[in-house]
Amino acid sequence: MDKPKILIIDDDPDLVESMRITLEANNYEVESASNGTEGLQLVKEVNPDLIILDVMMDSITEGFQVSYQLRSRDPESEYSAYSNIPILMVTGVSQKMHMKFSPQTDEDYLPVDEFVEKPIQFEALLEKVERLIKKG
Repeated sequence: MDKPKILIIDDDPDLVESMRITLEANNYEVESASNGTEGLQLVKEVNPDLIILDVMMDSITEGFQVSYQLRSRDPESEYSAYSNIPILMVTGVSQKMHMKFSPQTDEDYLPVDEFVEKPIQFEALLEKVERLIKKG
C-alpha cells in the first residue's frame, strides 16, 4: 500500500523539518513548499492526500488565500480537481492577533477542515492528520 502523501506549505524551515520527521516516522510521504505560490504548484504535481497549511507566510493572510483558491466553487478553477483535499491549517494567529478560529463556526469564512495551534504538539498533529486522511 502506498504511503499517504502530505504537502506542508509553511515558510518556517525548522517547523517543516520537525513535522517532516514526525510524519515520515509515522509512515507518511512528505513534500513541502515555502510559500503559497510554490505550494499551489506542488498540489498539482503531487496531488496530496492532505495539505498542512500555515496562515502567515509571505503575507499575513497568504494561507487564507491559498485555502480560498483550493476550495473555490468555480468549476473552471484550475484547482477544482483538488478541492476535496483535506486542509489542516497551522496557526499562531490566535496568539499573535488574539483571534480564535474554529472549523465548525468559520467553515464558510475559512474553508479548511481543521486547525492546529503553534507551538505544535506533535501527538495532536498526528491525531488530526490520521483523522483527516481517513475522512478524505
